[in-house]
Amino acid sequence: MSLRFLTAGETHGPQLTTIIEGLPSNLELDFDALNFQLHRRQKGYGRGRRMQIEKDTAQILGGVRHGYTTGAPIALVVQNNDWKHWQNIMNVEPIEGNDEAKRRVHRPRPGHADLNGGLKYNLKDLRNVLERSSARETAVRVAVGAIARQFLAQFGVKVAGQVIRIGEIEAPPHNLSIDELIERTEASSVRVVDEETEKKMEAYIDEIKKEGDSIGGIVECIIEGLPVGLGSHVQYDRKLDGRIAQGVMSINAFKGVEVGIGFEAGELRGSQVHDEIMYSEERGYHRATNRLGGFEGGMTNGMPIVVRGVMKPIPTLYKPLQSVDIDTKEAFTAQVERSDACAVPAASVVMEHVVTWEVAKAFLEKFGGDSMEEIHANYQNYLKQLENY
Repeated sequence: MSLRFLTAGETHGPQLTTIIEGLPSNLELDFDALNFQLHRRQKGYGRGRRMQIEKDTAQILGGVRHGYTTGAPIALVVQNNDWKHWQNIMNVEPIEGNDEAKRRVHRPRPGHADLNGGLKYNLKDLRNVLERSSARETAVRVAVGAIARQFLAQFGVKVAGQVIRIGEIEAPPHNLSIDELIERTEASSVRVVDEETEKKMEAYIDEIKKEGDSIGGIVECIIEGLPVGLGSHVQYDRKLDGRIAQGVMSINAFKGVEVGIGFEAGELRGSQVHDEIMYSEERGYHRATNRLGGFEGGMTNGMPIVVRGVMKPIPTLYKPLQSVDIDTKEAFTAQVERSDACAVPAASVVMEHVVTWEVAKAFLEKFGGDSMEEIHANYQNYLKQLENY
């Protein structure tokens, strides 16, 4: 069975819910590690007031017993602590009162799903759109990815993320190991590896916030320890780099994705782009470089996966943009709601887990089984096949 999940819930509703289907039995889950990943998503310089309200924790309601998955679908929820202030407004039952009492939204915000969603679903209260389209939904996507992360860790796979750029400030390149990268970025308020860049980014975010504006940036995910052959060249929708790209582009506010050197390849000659193939008794087949980010032909080539995504500035601004009222059709200045000046460090965590999910899905497609023991056996047989090739 293919690994999949669905999410449900609204940003001011009682909870976010997800059902995960396709995980094998006998995967031991570390609940503290799961909630640690949710906590990481809420950190980062430039976050707004909601991160002080919500302290996300995941509650598993099915599919796990005594700390181990059973092979049944996993039901997981993340409660919204702010729900107590919205119980009447977000009630599933009809309520009495005027538009103000119902907090009806009829003024769409530029850069959001408000107007498009209202037109598509014929909704005259745009709150029905914004409540679901909110980036709050990424909390359960991180929870899902955190479980996938624990699954991959059983096979020696490591996942890291870092911020490459916030606005005009770019982090310098480095040659840290993935363990050092994880340690250094986790200690950073903006998920960079050096203190000088961190201070520059913090000051830059403060300046943007003071101006009533917002700023985006570029984040990177690295995954090490994967074998050759995840994904496939035989059909467009089985190419793993393509599936990862779709996953990254599905994250709120992400507007671009690249693998390896990405768009830089359009400026270089072929001899400066492709990774030469090497062989040694110790490492087997490997590449001299990793400019293609761990992929060739839609398949992993044994090198680390390197994926970057670009996040646009958050469109909810304290110096609002112009829009049009759907009732009167008159121009107005878009209303201000609480927001982040910069959510790039948090977006780095979200992207880690979105990419991890797609990799775990491909891993299970390749080495699938109903239990962890069966998958381990399939994986070891494949490694022997590679060794003997």
